[in-house]
Amino acid sequence: MADTNTLEDLKSVMEGGAAGGDASGASVDPVSLPDPKIDEHGRSYATGKRKNSIARVWVKPGSGKITVNGRDQETYFARPVLRLIIRQPFEVSERLDQYDVVATVKGGGLSGQAGAVKHGISKALTYYEPALRKPLKAAGFLTRDSRVVERKKYGKAKARKSFQFSKR
Repeated sequence: MADTNTLEDLKSVMEGGAAGGDASGASVDPVSLPDPKIDEHGRSYATGKRKNSIARVWVKPGSGKITVNGRDQETYFARPVLRLIIRQPFEVSERLDQYDVVATVKGGGLSGQAGAVKHGISKALTYYEPALRKPLKAAGFLTRDSRVVERKKYGKAKARKSFQFSKR
């Protein structure tokens, strides 16, 4: 700090630091990424949540086979929209058909379960390949969707719906 007395000195220090930073920046980026979290079977594990559904997801390199609760994704998620939701993290990270997924899901309905599996896949991919965190985070797949069903209130038919009003 004592060496930089003028703006010219500061500029020269910044240019020198930027040039040195660029040269070491390429080598620092891999160092700044966290280590992959891979178990002894070569898999990464993550938990995904959506509404009342909780998905336990294991990701490992493979041919792109997705198994949910012991069944193939086509039989478990019969609607194409739900399979599209599950495939989104692979499309964003450009890793389509490169990872096998084994997931167990509990609670909620099929839509919530598909969202939970998507959340779990996204987290497990970032654990397996930390470099994928940036595109998945930008797409919003690492954020848990906190929207849940609003509770029923007393004196109401549902959360907000009132009983039919009768004047007489």
